[in-house]
Amino acid sequence: MKKQIWITWLLAVLLTASFALAEGGASDAETLYERGMEYFYGENVPQDDETALEFLIQAAEAGHAEAQDQVGYMYRNGYGVEQDFEEAVEWYRKSADQGNASAQNRLGYMYEHGYGVDQDYAQAMEWYRKAADQGHDAAQFNIGMMYEYGRGVDQDYAQAMEWYLKSAEQGNPVAQGSVAWLYANGCGMDQDYALAMEWYLKAAEQGDSDAQCNIGWMYYNGCGVDVDYEQAVQWYLLAAEQGNVAAQCNLGLAYRNGEGVEQDYAQAAKWFREAAEQGDAESQYNLGWLYVAGRGVEQNYELATEWYREAAAQGYAPAQNGLGLLYAYGQGMDLDYATALEWFQRAAERGNPEALCHIGWMCDNGYGVELDHEAAVEWYQMSATLGYAAAQNNLGVAYRDGEGIEQDDAQAVEWFRKAAEQGDADAQCNLGEQYEQGRGVDQDLDQALEWYKLSAAQGNQDAVAAVARLGGE
Repeated sequence: MKKQIWITWLLAVLLTASFALAEGGASDAETLYERGMEYFYGENVPQDDETALEFLIQAAEAGHAEAQDQVGYMYRNGYGVEQDFEEAVEWYRKSADQGNASAQNRLGYMYEHGYGVDQDYAQAMEWYRKAADQGHDAAQFNIGMMYEYGRGVDQDYAQAMEWYLKSAEQGNPVAQGSVAWLYANGCGMDQDYALAMEWYLKAAEQGDSDAQCNIGWMYYNGCGVDVDYEQAVQWYLLAAEQGNVAAQCNLGLAYRNGEGVEQDYAQAAKWFREAAEQGDAESQYNLGWLYVAGRGVEQNYELATEWYREAAAQGYAPAQNGLGLLYAYGQGMDLDYATALEWFQRAAERGNPEALCHIGWMCDNGYGVELDHEAAVEWYQMSATLGYAAAQNNLGVAYRDGEGIEQDDAQAVEWFRKAAEQGDADAQCNLGEQYEQGRGVDQDLDQALEWYKLSAAQGNQDAVAAVARLGGE
């Protein structure tokens, strides 16, 4: 009964409003607009998009420019009505033609992205400029974007900065973040981390999560400030709690690595999951890795495979490599070298150094391919030149043993050293052996013992035996 009474009252309100509009003109259109917005925002009445739209359409049909803009917005986003871009464009145009800056900006956006109209950057820029000339900060920002990315105009960072500044100085936090980004990256100007931080802080103080995340990044990397992992984590957390995907991923990394916080794999898994469920490929991979390692979560190769596949489907090379490893070792699935090779190749095509090394490893051992030491060396070389320590060590082994390449102890030492200096335990042990035997270097038992100890500290049993043999503690 109460519902019927409320519906009867609403119909009476709308009917009364219609009669009033017929008699009152513009002032009544304004009343209808205000009433519609009250329902849209739920101010003094229950929030109700459909009722809001009914009031707003009446005002819009009477020529009320702000109501026309709002009706377009509701059709654009499907509020109280089925989403309809073409209908949205019609209403935006009615309002824009009356000089409404908000509608002009929104119409420009529809042209820029091809929503409800054919994509047309020239038309987008025309409408943005109409709005920007009225001081509309979002339109000024959008023009800046057009110049930054060269949409319908030649890419021009100086012009982008000019328009971003117009918007930023009106307090637009997204524009403030864009000004900061241009300064931080030196686009069209000298790189200036101090000014970047200044503008990021302006945006962050308004709650802009991208700016908060970027401030965290600057503290993490020491850009314009001293490296401060704790400060980085604090900024990441502010952004992550707002759902910022990059911040959630970075926070997960901080917990995984124990940087700025006590190492906590469970917390790492939590934040990686938050970002992974929003589709972030890096976080999907990182969460999969935790399932492989059983850190912070119970080891589960099936779930690891699922998350790796999600990331790999987006072309994320580390995940493609990770899938290759699961197939190569038969973890959570039957061992399948052919499929492993397919995934390694996909990752290698994207320049992933680990995958390049793993293909070399398969050639070196004849796993799923014909045994071919020369081919293995070629793959190791590609990976090693990208700085991958395991490949550098493997290349050193190839030079030491003369497999797939002419034997050369000096080259072996060079590659062992590159890997050893990155902390690779096998390379440290191999370099120690070269010093012990005087191969490729002058014999030096003290140097040998030093490298053996570093390797032994990481659990390399050959190095542990060598330390004992040389009388080290």
